[in-house]
Amino acid sequence: PAGPAMGSLGRCLARSLLRGQPGPSRQPGPRCYGSAPPELQEKTLVLVKPDAVQRRLVGTVIQRFERRGFKLVAMKLLQADRGLLDKHYQQLQQKPFYPALLAYMTSGPLVAMVWEGYNVVRSTRAMVGDTDSAVAAAGTIRGDLSMHVSRNVVHASDSVETAQREISFWFQRDELVAWESGDRDYTYGP
Repeated sequence: PAGPAMGSLGRCLARSLLRGQPGPSRQPGPRCYGSAPPELQEKTLVLVKPDAVQRRLVGTVIQRFERRGFKLVAMKLLQADRGLLDKHYQQLQQKPFYPALLAYMTSGPLVAMVWEGYNVVRSTRAMVGDTDSAVAAAGTIRGDLSMHVSRNVVHASDSVETAQREISFWFQRDELVAWESGDRDYTYGP
């Protein structure tokens, strides 16, 4: 009954049932969890910016990612300093709005998070919406929660390569928690 067409959750349940029966099948079988396939382990950085923290929107942002089926693997509340922000926004340092961006990003605490899942970078960008809330679609985080381009609630990495670089700015490797989500088969299927 635990053939290749059955998902890993089904195989796990079948092994559990067999272990309760007499005979050789009572031997401990393989654990019912293991490493997720690489395509499910893509990671992205999401920052809940100071305006959203002040407006008590952190839980709302987290809930959207959890409902989508992504797995939270790191999170911290911090007051970002200029050195960290200079690394993160390196490509914007020559822009005329950079001093205002720095002032805003250091104006209060923010929440840095790493989310993991299938196609998480591209999906997150779609969930977040356009930087300018006036054109961000309804249903996106910015479309629903942001009022102005300078207070746009969240940052999300724009590519897998950028995500890897940004995650390394905000988190040490040992701060990323590797854990198995019990709903993986329900989220992604067999």
